[in-house]
Amino acid sequence: MSDTALLLLDYQVALCDAGPNGRQPALAAQVEERQVLQHAARALDVTRAAGRRVIHVRLAFDPSYELRTNRSARFDTYRTERAMLLGSAEAQFMAAVAPLADEPIVTKGGVDAFIGTPLLEMLLGMRVDHVVLGGVATNLVVESTARHATDVGLQVTVLEDLCASFRPELHDFAIANLFPLFSTLTSSTEFFALSSST
Repeated sequence: MSDTALLLLDYQVALCDAGPNGRQPALAAQVEERQVLQHAARALDVTRAAGRRVIHVRLAFDPSYELRTNRSARFDTYRTERAMLLGSAEAQFMAAVAPLADEPIVTKGGVDAFIGTPLLEMLLGMRVDHVVLGGVATNLVVESTARHATDVGLQVTVLEDLCASFRPELHDFAIANLFPLFSTLTSSTEFFALSSST
């Protein structure tokens, strides 16, 4: 295999927007403060312009909520509040990083982008051996997906400026202590500068 894919993880209204359909105001505030969507939009533009693969990942549920893979108490709230239904306003991607019609979308029912989804099979079919990750929250979907990708033999790069968590210290701890164990950590500017020179 010899290809790279940019995976954009959970850039959704419920998580990134401070408006009426937002569910995580602290996370949305960090997304805004860190300019995560602006960085992600630039990364997306560069990736598209280079003809590289992009995969969008979202958290969303069917009306029965039985396709949900995470059965923790924290995820019970989605069902009781009928939240994050597929097609709902809060489950939509943020406009700045919305998928194009020909870009694949992976829908998950838990934290890890690989669990209960065809993501790994898609990557293998595309002959992708290197995934470049950005998303929210840093210490949830990004960390879980990076760990999983590493364990199935993929090369993993995390773009730090495309990530945010609910509090700065949660993001900072993951970046300083966890990601270096199973990924290459860099900024989008550094990553794309290096990519264009090779």
